[in-house]
Amino acid sequence: MSLNKNINYIVSGLERSGTSMLMQILHAGGVPVSFDDSRLSDQSNPKGYYELAGGKIINKLMDGTFPLEDYTGKFVKITAYGLKYLPKGNYRIIYSERNVEEILDSMEKMAGIKDKNREKTREAFIKLNRMIKKQITSRDDIEVLLVNYNKILSNPRDDIKKIQGFLEMSGEDIDKMIKVVDDKLYRQRIKDS
Repeated sequence: MSLNKNINYIVSGLERSGTSMLMQILHAGGVPVSFDDSRLSDQSNPKGYYELAGGKIINKLMDGTFPLEDYTGKFVKITAYGLKYLPKGNYRIIYSERNVEEILDSMEKMAGIKDKNREKTREAFIKLNRMIKKQITSRDDIEVLLVNYNKILSNPRDDIKKIQGFLEMSGEDIDKMIKVVDDKLYRQRIKDS
């Protein structure tokens, strides 16, 4: 499949919100995605991070040196904070949300330490998520599809159909895309979320 060469496509969300899984889903469906081997798979992301420049895109966006024009027509992963620095352009963003307690649990597990300021971290993440969603949904140069990590894991077909519709894809690769979703990797799970 090919995407519009005049559009920058982005997978985004807070850290540990399922952005790597979304990149894997897209890749499995034959959607062009850009990533390199600067950040290899590990225990936290056994299927890989699917990032460019080890996730240092934000610094390059902040100083205006990330060459967005080189990545039109394919998806790149940029975590939520980086979206603040997108210059005027033409964007389609798939934005992933996840239960904030699960995000915090996952970050603690990944870092191997307990967050002594978890309340402050929670508030900061909720505020950042709210701010970024407001910003990207109010810009006239951005189309946004909001998805939810928790829902994708419980019923991937529905959300993957939404992704296919957003990208004007035929539904033929849906089974390949669904196979990427691995409930066994859903380790920081909050009951009844």
